[in-house]
Amino acid sequence: MKGVFRRFDLEGHETTVRQELAAGTVGFLATVYIAAINGAILADAGIPLHGAIVATILTSLVGCLLMGLWSNAPIILVPGMGVNALFTYTFVQSFGLTWQGALAAVFVSGLIFIAIAFTKLTHTLSSAIPASLKEAITVGIGLFLTFIGLQKGGIIQADEQTFIAVADLSSPLPLATLLTLCLAIILFIRNAPANFLLTIVVGTVFGLALGVSPKSVSSFEAQDMSQFLIMGQLSFTSITTMIFWVAVFSLTMVLVFENIGLINGFLQMTGRSEKYQRSLQANAVSALSSGLFGTSPTVATVETAAGISAGGRTGLTAIVTGVLFGVTLFFVPYISLIPDSAIAPILLIVGGLMVQSIKSIAFDDFSEGFPAFLIIALIPLTYSIAEGIAFGFIAYPILKLAMGKGKDVSIPLYVISSLFLLYIILQTIG
Repeated sequence: MKGVFRRFDLEGHETTVRQELAAGTVGFLATVYIAAINGAILADAGIPLHGAIVATILTSLVGCLLMGLWSNAPIILVPGMGVNALFTYTFVQSFGLTWQGALAAVFVSGLIFIAIAFTKLTHTLSSAIPASLKEAITVGIGLFLTFIGLQKGGIIQADEQTFIAVADLSSPLPLATLLTLCLAIILFIRNAPANFLLTIVVGTVFGLALGVSPKSVSSFEAQDMSQFLIMGQLSFTSITTMIFWVAVFSLTMVLVFENIGLINGFLQMTGRSEKYQRSLQANAVSALSSGLFGTSPTVATVETAAGISAGGRTGLTAIVTGVLFGVTLFFVPYISLIPDSAIAPILLIVGGLMVQSIKSIAFDDFSEGFPAFLIIALIPLTYSIAEGIAFGFIAYPILKLAMGKGKDVSIPLYVISSLFLLYIILQTIG
């Protein structure tokens, strides 16, 4: 048995099989909610709900196995919050790509991510983008997720006079959402084990008791298997369009910078920074596979910290988490019964956590703060992560040049900003 685990060097990492199994289980319980959340968001793009859930589970299984075997790091890879919103609400609903075309964009973005992760481009891009813009993207996506959560939960609704207004909170959907949100907040601040999972379970009971309709009421047996397996349905028919490449560019930007920051942070927690390059490489390959499985790309999820805090030190932690994700395939029909009222509160909490990054932005420097502000404001207000990022990246070098600080802008950033400007011009004249 010891020979089986020798590749993980448990002794050298000062850990044991039992400790790694426990950490992997904790990591799974902290992240399993993504099967329901990601499935629901992808369903808004037109992907069959059961297929979206299966794709989420499969890509999480494969991503965790890749991370554990290739980098021997306890980092959990699952489809990320934020990038799933980018996929559905920007690429499909705003850009007009089909969900099959958006999956192709995920695949191509994964190829570019791989090229970056396996070369020195990682350092070049990371140092080219100022911290203020990186943090602003996180904050803007957090506000966007909050907006989506309020919509899904029925808390807000469209209004002819004010565009948005508070809905009738006494109706079943918003009432169930508010009750579930109260529970979610209590569980979260008390750091209850598997708090998001508990929120979904109890929130589903609240929703059903109040008469909120689930997303799916059909049984596994009654479903065509095509509703469960959407693997390989990506389409490259839009690859010659400008919109497709804007989607690829914006997704690659978000993937690269989000994962660089997360992986660095997690490896510092374990004291194993030497695993950074391989961890990023496993992440990149996993992101590419997401397009093949039929989901938005995987990221190094923040819930990885739960597994590390529970003692996870090697890739065995990630492998245990991945295997447990595989077990959830047997529960797909039940996952699809979860109503929006049980999902919306988690979007609100995740959004609130992401907004905390605003404290790292130097708003006292107008040339740094104003471009960041544009990203933060325009991501939710334009209902487009890509366009919000575009305006901030265009404004940054313009303000630096106007203030005589043009040398503070790197050449790669000038190139990136010019591409975003070209996109905006083409959008305007198109």
